[in-house]
Amino acid sequence: MQITRIRALRGPNLWTRSTAIEAIVQCEDNEQLYTAIDGFEDKLRARFPSIAPLQPHGAAQRLSLAHVLEVAALSLQAQAGCPVTFSRTHETLEHGTFQVVVEYTEEAVGKLAMEKAQALILAALSDSAFDAEATIAELRELDEDGRIGPSTGAIVDAAVARGIPFRRLTSGSLVQLGWGSKARRIQAAELDITSAVAESIAQDKDLTKRLLHSAGVPVPLGRPVQSVDEAWEVALEVGLPVVVKPQDGNQGKGVTVNLTERSQLEAAYAAAVEYGTVMVERFLPGHDFRLLVVGGQLVAAARREPPQVLGDGQHTIRELVDIVNLDPRRGSGHGTALTKIRLDDIAIGRIASEGLTADSVPAQGQRVVLRNNANLSTGGSATDVTDDVHPEIAARAVEAAQTIGLHICGVDVVCETMLRPLEEQNGGVVEVNAAPGLRMHLAPSFGKPRNVGVPMVDELFAHDQNGRIPVIAVTGTNGKTTTARIIGHLFAAHGLRVGMTNTDGVYVNGRQIDSGDCSGPRSARNVLAHPEVDAAVLETARGGILREGLGFDRCQVAVVTNVGEGDHLGLNFITTVEDLAVLKRVIVQNVAPTGYGVLNAADPHVAAMASVCPGKVIYFAADRHHPVMATHRAQGNRVVYVDGDAIVAAEGSWRETILLRDVPITRGGTIGFQVENVMAATAAAWGANLPWETIRRGLSGFVNDSDNAPGRFNVMDYRGATVIADYGHNPDAMRALVQAVEGIPAKKRSVVISGAGDRRDQDITEQTKILGHAFDDVVLYQDACQRGREDGEVLGLLQQGLAGASRTRYVTEIHGEFNAIDHALARLQPGDLCLVLIDQVEEALAHLQKHVDDAAGTAAP
Repeated sequence: MQITRIRALRGPNLWTRSTAIEAIVQCEDNEQLYTAIDGFEDKLRARFPSIAPLQPHGAAQRLSLAHVLEVAALSLQAQAGCPVTFSRTHETLEHGTFQVVVEYTEEAVGKLAMEKAQALILAALSDSAFDAEATIAELRELDEDGRIGPSTGAIVDAAVARGIPFRRLTSGSLVQLGWGSKARRIQAAELDITSAVAESIAQDKDLTKRLLHSAGVPVPLGRPVQSVDEAWEVALEVGLPVVVKPQDGNQGKGVTVNLTERSQLEAAYAAAVEYGTVMVERFLPGHDFRLLVVGGQLVAAARREPPQVLGDGQHTIRELVDIVNLDPRRGSGHGTALTKIRLDDIAIGRIASEGLTADSVPAQGQRVVLRNNANLSTGGSATDVTDDVHPEIAARAVEAAQTIGLHICGVDVVCETMLRPLEEQNGGVVEVNAAPGLRMHLAPSFGKPRNVGVPMVDELFAHDQNGRIPVIAVTGTNGKTTTARIIGHLFAAHGLRVGMTNTDGVYVNGRQIDSGDCSGPRSARNVLAHPEVDAAVLETARGGILREGLGFDRCQVAVVTNVGEGDHLGLNFITTVEDLAVLKRVIVQNVAPTGYGVLNAADPHVAAMASVCPGKVIYFAADRHHPVMATHRAQGNRVVYVDGDAIVAAEGSWRETILLRDVPITRGGTIGFQVENVMAATAAAWGANLPWETIRRGLSGFVNDSDNAPGRFNVMDYRGATVIADYGHNPDAMRALVQAVEGIPAKKRSVVISGAGDRRDQDITEQTKILGHAFDDVVLYQDACQRGREDGEVLGLLQQGLAGASRTRYVTEIHGEFNAIDHALARLQPGDLCLVLIDQVEEALAHLQKHVDDAAGTAAP
């Protein structure tokens, strides 16, 4: 058994809405049925006893080692604590080749699980060792390192609950919530609206304390010091006991409290100075409380206890620490509810002050405190006291946050109780935190958990907002780029800044920011992250869906123009039109429940996609009497069709009419495939709730030139002859183009064509079979990139297609696309027509335009 390829499907895909790893697995003949391998399952379970049943989904089927790989990869992740449930194994038409798909929550974990699952199977086959416990521990550690921390996760979970999309921008805690111009960003518990100035103030404990004091918030006396002698001088000045801590610190690092002797202060100074300037301030007696303020409101409060153990008269302090750390809530980082207690030098020094060592056995019930600070990051615990907070204390906390300028603020307070104002008990605010940890509120050791992510999301997005912009996904075999461009033009006509991806590039607000084939998920994600995008129109090609899945979680409108045989059949296990339809319908399956699928009713493969659309459906077709159209309209649903010289949108008895003479791209309705593109775009705009006046105005202003729609039936005049440039490259496109040019009068018709090497032989040959019955002259050229074909192989297939041509009389082969264009133009006479099927779109159009401009210049008086 070999894994020949592994892909990470990072968005909704052919198999599932979840992220998943897809592996291509090749099995030998003797591996087609794992039960026939003597003792295999026993050996497998001996190495990994926790593996799930080897018959996935309870199906009675012939199970290969690929199916075992599926189960093992899923089971390894599940045992490592990953919340994964989905997996599939699909047998391809290639003998012994399978597609194994396993859900993941962290990509690196999913890939490693697949590799380890293969190693497990090979170990069972070869009767060699496999350490399942070590593998699961490795996967768990990798998962903890990679997954979003609890603070960021709480905000993301609250956003997802409101339907707000998110995207992780780094491997850390920087996350985008929402799309385009409505997107916001967070980093842990920091909001993008919080200024760097406020964060800088919060980091300076002395400045913070002075500002709070001036605002009337009680704070302890003290100031920064430059030496041990000055520290002792300040300690005597403010009165013992004192606290020594870094002026710019976090997570309790370098903090020592309740110091009463110079020797203690000297040791504390040495610990604090490692982190920068040292502060000395009066120690406030009482408990350590954390108050969380969000957007001017107190949303949670917790009493924090320092890391400690409770004696039982039997175990040493070292052993008691180990026992406490067995709590599954305790981990090594910030990814768990609690942090493991460390018996380090600081802890040893703390218990030494009580005459204890790590090997001391404390008496039954004796409380041994291991640190003077109560930060959760050093092993402390927390008790929720939100309901106990006195209104005056809450007001002081809010004042502290607003004085510093923080939208989210962790206010550290020391006092005896939350039930009385600070001033009555000589309590005070000892610190504010710009990026407070949320673990103590989300999962306190004792008391009620508080879902503090909700008010943070509410601070970013108003209650009626979900951070989404209109997203229109467009796919199909032919017409998708033109349809996407028309839709983008309609949104721009409505005054929105449009982000658009297609096979020509990425465009934002009319400006091209990337070139090449940008119809994949990466380009889609880039558009959705762009701050100037109010609406996104995303051409979604088959390759991107297969390679990585969709670049978005759902769309408002999904448009499927058609599904034809010429669209890369035979590649990546997509061998039939039915396979292709299943792939293309992925965008329809991921329409929002309130959105629309726009489907071609005349294409049975497309029309059938209605059954998987979570939203409603708008059918379009030229023939309003088509059974699918008639039935859909009779049921009160939306349809778009052609009635005489107009495009009609109808819903029940309501109708809206757009005259074809007012839509330049259709040339008065004579170009059938452009009429279909306009119908699809009109339906999409309707589904996106654009006003009809905007739709009508936008269609009348869309001109099919090389700027608006390069390579999409661009019509030019050359010395009295008609030249049409198009990027058509499959049999369905040839049929549509032939139908379109037949409506244009011409004395002689010629065509310039090549063929894409990554198409099937029959698809390449079929193109010239179609053209040979419609054109007098055929000029063949070879693409610059043969895409795996031998030199001259594609030209030979094109010649085969012309063997039975009923019309073509002149056939020639020219080396190079531009030479072929020059040759064809040189043969044109006034009144002729030449269709140029271009390969290098921008370059070929520029070459043609230069000929046209030169000819116009020659003809000028």
